[in-house]
Amino acid sequence: MNLREYLAQQQKLVDAELDRLVPPETSAPETIHRAMRYSLFAGGKRIRPILCIEAARTVSDADDGVTAAACALEMIHTYSLIHDDLPALDNDDYRRGKPTNHKVFGDAMAILAGDALLTIAFQVLAELPAPAARVVKLIGELSTASGTVGGMIGGQVADLEGEGKAPEAALLESIHRAKTGALLRASLRMGAIYAGADEGQYQALSRYGQHIGLAFQIVDDILDVEASSEALGKTAGKDAAQHKITFPAVYGLETSRLMAQGECRHAHAVLEPFGGRAQRLHELADLIVQRKS
Repeated sequence: MNLREYLAQQQKLVDAELDRLVPPETSAPETIHRAMRYSLFAGGKRIRPILCIEAARTVSDADDGVTAAACALEMIHTYSLIHDDLPALDNDDYRRGKPTNHKVFGDAMAILAGDALLTIAFQVLAELPAPAARVVKLIGELSTASGTVGGMIGGQVADLEGEGKAPEAALLESIHRAKTGALLRASLRMGAIYAGADEGQYQALSRYGQHIGLAFQIVDDILDVEASSEALGKTAGKDAAQHKITFPAVYGLETSRLMAQGECRHAHAVLEPFGGRAQRLHELADLIVQRKS
């Protein structure tokens, strides 16, 4: 199975599990469930849950149930996008080529839809068919990666407060290791935890997640400069318009590209102890750096 076929298969797997886990649109109160599902099924690539599932498979063949844990990551990611697009934050009209949640359901319902996805993510983890000690570790991992100290929300705060400041390398790295990198790294860590990884396996997958997380953000920043709004499915050029601190702003486009490629090489290197079991993770690292949207 080639990578395109593999990704399509995994996306269907994740979508089916998300559909099972999230209340249907007909469940009262209907409006909030429509809003949650509108963004959750708006065409995301499912990179985070696929990384989680593949990390578990890299460690063990016994990965039954990991898809639900992986879906918790997608719920957190989607909630963050809904809130990011709000007028008080990035004020964006389009996401994945469709009107943003608040444009369809209004600001108040969009806020609540994000809140609801955040909440159900931890309900999903609490109900996993896994040993209690692993469930506790998974909840701790996701909450830390989503939080204020070195996590997604902390990175978003630093990103907001950095608008208009002079582009500076240390601030740039601190923003993006938290804003984007923490949740991507957690994807690998959660897969490792679910599969019962030993300490060496956990640390190797964690380092892989750190490298691809940084590469992902570098490429995101490059695409915001070079790609069209149609290709991105969201408004291009917003980073510069909002005077955000980005990799191209600090290092320029060519150096940023070289940095992304370097992070990809590091990601490949840390997977060596897994041998052929890590084939898909190798392919996903390349995909993250080579993507055009």
